Amino acid sequence: MSVKRGKMMRIVVLACVGTAFLFPHSSRAQRQDFLSRSELVLMGGGMNYIGDLNKQSALTLPRPAGGVGLRYRIDNRWALRGEVSYGSVACEEDYNKRRNLSFKSDIYEVAALAEFNFAPFGPGATERRWTPYLFGGLAVFHFNPMARYVVGEDEEHWAALQPLCTEGQGTSEYPDRKIYPLTQVSLPFGMGIKVRMGKVFSFAAEYGFRMTWTDYLDDVSKTYVGSEFLRAHSDDGILAAQLADRSGEVEEGYVNAVGIKRGDDSLNDWYAYLHVSIGISFDVLFGWMRSKRCRN
Repeated sequence: MSVKRGKMMRIVVLACVGTAFLFPHSSRAQRQDFLSRSELVLMGGGMNYIGDLNKQSALTLPRPAGGVGLRYRIDNRWALRGEVSYGSVACEEDYNKRRNLSFKSDIYEVAALAEFNFAPFGPGATERRWTPYLFGGLAVFHFNPMARYVVGEDEEHWAALQPLCTEGQGTSEYPDRKIYPLTQVSLPFGMGIKVRMGKVFSFAAEYGFRMTWTDYLDDVSKTYVGSEFLRAHSDDGILAAQLADRSGEVEEGYVNAVGIKRGDDSLNDWYAYLHVSIGISFDVLFGWMRSKRCRN
C-alpha cells in the first residue's frame, strides 16, 4: 500500500509541476490569441413584451432596440458574449378594451451569455460558413413603466406608475403586494443563425426571450383596490386613482369594484429581443497593437 501511495504522490507532484510549467505558456498563448478569437458585435432590431396587456403574440408591435457587445470564441462550438442593450416596450390593449390600460417602458439590459454552435464555426472551421446556434445566460435589466394621460383638452403628460402604487403596493392593507424594484434579473435564452464572411466579419440573426421574475413590467398584476383607497394611501392619490382604473374613459361612469381582477398574477411578464448583428474581428480593430508589441 505504501508503494502505491508513493507512486500516486509522484504522479500528483509531476502533474502539478507540469501544470505550473505549462500554465504561463498557455496564458501567453491565450493573450496572443485573444485578438483573433474576439469580435465587436453591433446589434439592431426590435423589442416587445408579453404580459397582462399583450397575450396575443411575441411579435406584436416591436419597438426599436439596439446594443453593442463582445464575443469571445472559446473554440469552434462554444463562445461567450457580453452585451449592453437598450430598447423599449409598450402596449395599448385591444382585446380587453373596457379595462383600457396601457403603458410604455424603456429597458436597459446588461447580459452575460454563452453560445453553442450546432456546426463548427470560426476562421479555422472550413467545413461550412453558417450554423444555427443556441444561447442562454443571465441579465440585469432596468425598467420604468409609464402611462400617458391628458390634462384639459389636449395637453399630454406621462407619469411613472411605480411610485403611484396603483394596486396598493407597500400598504399594510395589502401586505403581499410589495413595491417592486425597477432593476431586476432576467434569464435570456433563444436561438439564431450565424454566417461567416471571411476572417473579418460575421453576421447573425437572433431571437431571444427574457424570462423575468416580476409581474409588473406593465404595472398590472392583481386586483383593483378602489379610488378611495388610492386617494388616501398614495402620495399622488388623485393621479393614482385616475391611472389605476381607466374603464370610465371608455364607458362613462363605469367603475371597477374593489377585488375585481385587474391582471393575471399567475404568470410573470416577459420581454423578447429580435435583432440582426454584425461581428467585426478584433484583429481588424486592434491588430496594430500586436504589430507594435512584436516590434518592441
